[in-house]
Amino acid sequence: MAQSRFSLSPINARRWRNFKSNRRAYWSLWIFAVLFSLSLCAEFLAYDKPILVQYRGDYYTPIWKFYPETEFGGDFQTEAVYRDPEVQCLIKSGGLEDCFDDPEGIIERGEADEGKTGWMLWPLIPYSFDTAVDRPGAAPLPPNRQNLLGTDGTKRDVLARVIHGFRLSILFTLIVTAAASVIGVAAGAVQGYFGGWTDLIFQRVIEIWTSTPQLYVIIIMFAILGRSFWLLVGLMVLFGWMALVGVVRAEFLRARNLEYVRAAKALGVSNPTIMFRHMLPNAMVATVTMLPFIVTGTISSLAVLDFLGFGLPSSSPSLGELTLQAKQNLEAPWLAFTAFFTFAIMLSLLVFIFEGVRDAFDPRKTFL
Repeated sequence: MAQSRFSLSPINARRWRNFKSNRRAYWSLWIFAVLFSLSLCAEFLAYDKPILVQYRGDYYTPIWKFYPETEFGGDFQTEAVYRDPEVQCLIKSGGLEDCFDDPEGIIERGEADEGKTGWMLWPLIPYSFDTAVDRPGAAPLPPNRQNLLGTDGTKRDVLARVIHGFRLSILFTLIVTAAASVIGVAAGAVQGYFGGWTDLIFQRVIEIWTSTPQLYVIIIMFAILGRSFWLLVGLMVLFGWMALVGVVRAEFLRARNLEYVRAAKALGVSNPTIMFRHMLPNAMVATVTMLPFIVTGTISSLAVLDFLGFGLPSSSPSLGELTLQAKQNLEAPWLAFTAFFTFAIMLSLLVFIFEGVRDAFDPRKTFL
């Protein structure tokens, strides 16, 4: 019977079976996928704007679109502040003119008049990562029913910051790891395959580049260009691509004199085809072995830079900044516990997953 278009090749099917047989890696993948998927929908979980608003029979989606206050019967052209009792009163009462005189009373009368009432569907956590919590007391505030993980030193909800910060850290890490891996694998393959002067010159360039102080370069570039997400991604890739060069170079140096490579050259196969179609799959085990270190190192580097104040812009949700908040507020242990368990769970799941991927690519390991 013809093989289905979407079925796996025999070797990939074996790798998938090996990965599933590693129960720790398999369940870590599921847990991480669920957590990451939820974080991708962070605006539906923790945000300071309603998901959906019904006003006078029309529906609005404030999390995606800008609506001025005048859209709901207010006086200002600025965006409606949906947490403001007066704006809530306008929406619930259908935009009655005397709403500002007696918000509570109008809401009650509006709710009684079903023909005019509006409503708002809020996320589970009605705070974004930068929303100031309206709670009495001095910050940081301890956990309660309103803020399950408490607030930080500026009265921002910690759970909302963790959700948004988790998404930002993972996306940042995936982008940096993917870009650095492509550059590092290509550079190592060229070095190992051609050898000679190519390898010698590349090695001297890498030795010079690795001696460049990464933190100083980041500080200087931020001082000149300002802090931004993509600038930090570029700088991290600029210094991170060398992590895979050594292992890929060694595998290509070992394999370039093997019989199948010589046979391919004798048949006139092009160098790029030999390198990336025939030799690279055999070097994948060593490459995948290094990925957990690159991923965890990127997350740790981002957290350290944020902790020192040289990471993402201050307006971004940052797990490293949460760690700094824990250091500055020792009387608030919930900050330290939250930062510790967030990093511990995230890094452990990623390490377990990549361990399973490494074993799945290793032809010498077969799980029952």
